[in-house]
Amino acid sequence: MAWQMNQTSEAGFLLLDLFRITQAPWTLFIVTMLVFLVALLGNTTIIILIWADPVLHSPMYFLISQLSLMDLLYISTFVPKMALDFLTEDHRISFTGCGFQLFLFMTLVAAECLLLAFMAYDRYMAICHPLRYAIFMRPLVCVRLVLISWLGALLNALIHVVYTLTLPYCASREIHHFFCEIPALLKLVCADTSGYENALFVSGVIFLLPPISAILASYGSILSTVLGIGSSQGLKKALATCSSHMIVVSLFYGAAIIKYLLPKSYHSPELDEVVSVLYTILTPMLNPLIYSLRNKDVARAFMKVLRKQGR
Repeated sequence: MAWQMNQTSEAGFLLLDLFRITQAPWTLFIVTMLVFLVALLGNTTIIILIWADPVLHSPMYFLISQLSLMDLLYISTFVPKMALDFLTEDHRISFTGCGFQLFLFMTLVAAECLLLAFMAYDRYMAICHPLRYAIFMRPLVCVRLVLISWLGALLNALIHVVYTLTLPYCASREIHHFFCEIPALLKLVCADTSGYENALFVSGVIFLLPPISAILASYGSILSTVLGIGSSQGLKKALATCSSHMIVVSLFYGAAIIKYLLPKSYHSPELDEVVSVLYTILTPMLNPLIYSLRNKDVARAFMKVLRKQGR
């Protein structure tokens, strides 16, 4: 096993080209780079606006800024490497580079899973318990929630990455994916990985089902509270407040469930790649657009900046 690990460490791996799936690879490359630039600009803008505008200094926007930070790191983990591979036609990635990419990916996925649940809790407290909101969502609590998201995700990623990289890999070094991901790496292992695959499934359940359940419970309570008041105006306001978060949740968790909770028989390398594109490239681009276009406070802060620049 040690000899096989040393061989893999020296040789590294080969990643497949995402752009090979189309007959017009340059067109897909240009579209991907445009999506990347929109994601960078959108998420960076939201972070700066929330930091600079006192009106946006609230728990909800603090959590949104953390989501934008995660999305910024998320898309930056994959797209630059994909673009470099395409332009240089060199698809090699070192053993260390693969481990680092895998660690970032695992950390950011798990952290976003937890953060989205905390964002739903924030909306639940704001709508269902407005008089106690300032106490339950005071700044120290918000910081602790974010730390839980990051530290829990870091610990989970560290355990999985260390174990995955100590597995014995076969002579084939071609990862049937456009980035390093555990299910794709396990196909190159020269050992029975069924036990670890079960552990990976359990880890997916832990980081997906409780947050999803918390989100559904939060929004169920919000809907029940608003309907109990009997105010159509209140219902519209609650739906407007929560709809952006629900769109983000549906995109992210939908893709994650397909990827990590569906039985292996439903998977194929092509399907996994398409689903991965959804939550590694498209979702980080859509999140800032959803929040900026559907959020009056963010839009107002953005227009304020534009007016200042126009003077």
